[in-house]
Amino acid sequence: MKYQFELNVQEAQPVLSIRTRTAVEKLPQVIGEAYGKIMRYMGELGEQPAGVPYTAYYNLDMQDLDVEMGFPVVSALPGQGEVKAGAIPAGRYVTCMYKGPYSQMEEPYNEITKWITENGYEPSGVSYEYYYNAPDEVPESELLTKIAIPLK
Repeated sequence: MKYQFELNVQEAQPVLSIRTRTAVEKLPQVIGEAYGKIMRYMGELGEQPAGVPYTAYYNLDMQDLDVEMGFPVVSALPGQGEVKAGAIPAGRYVTCMYKGPYSQMEEPYNEITKWITENGYEPSGVSYEYYYNAPDEVPESELLTKIAIPLK
């Protein structure tokens, strides 16, 4: 499978998010619940997301994933309870658009990691996935996910 990689510099992006730890098999439920809580809170504020939802992965321990689920917002908003105000940091990112099932994302991750190394960059240790559609909207083969890895 062929992937296209882009090197981008992005500004800090304000977000509302929930950060938690979970095992990989519980991830779909955890992500769904987090997005629901954030959307309800945004509704209370009379706000809408400024883009597609994301999940940030702070580690790759499949039994104890450190993950942050959130939505970009137009400007900084106050957090409430487990919904925190924050930002996706400014900086250089390598990105890749992946089309297909979440269960087969190891390949694009391996390819993007290889590209980073071959081009003399170093990843920061966090990876972001931006979800342009959802399993309840399209067949698994049509899922669109942008992988973004910040560089040191």
